[in-house]
Amino acid sequence: MIWEELKDSLIFTELQAETSDDVMRQLGAAFINEGYCKETYVEALIAREKEFPTGLDVDGIGVAIPHTDVSHVNEPGIAIAVLTDPVTFIQMGTDDEITQVKLVFMLAVKDPNAHLENLQQIIAIIQDTEVLKKLLEVTEKKEIIEIIKEKENSL
Repeated sequence: MIWEELKDSLIFTELQAETSDDVMRQLGAAFINEGYCKETYVEALIAREKEFPTGLDVDGIGVAIPHTDVSHVNEPGIAIAVLTDPVTFIQMGTDDEITQVKLVFMLAVKDPNAHLENLQQIIAIIQDTEVLKKLLEVTEKKEIIEIIKEKENSL
């Protein structure tokens, strides 16, 4: 499971960002600094988001799952951010519908065959509105890990 090795350095409880690009730059920089991704990751991420938006409205809670091609990744991982203020992402499956996102799950996928499985694991978490509400209220990184692992164990 992608949740098994959540790292504190890739979890952000009060991320301040002005735009979706800003969110992706900050989380992408964390991936690069930790050695998960190559220097090309952030620009590839932003370009992919323009082609294939990842914003979702889950019962009024805005979530985004940005990710990009495996060629930009050294090691698989996930970064999670709870934003202090929502930022605009384009709704998945549309060209122009916007979603105000407050929670971001960013993927670094190394194995193209694991891509769908990783997305399914995230969707299992975000389909639970109560879990999302808990995540939005956290103040400490360890709380995010605990909430997700608790949910994962109940699946």
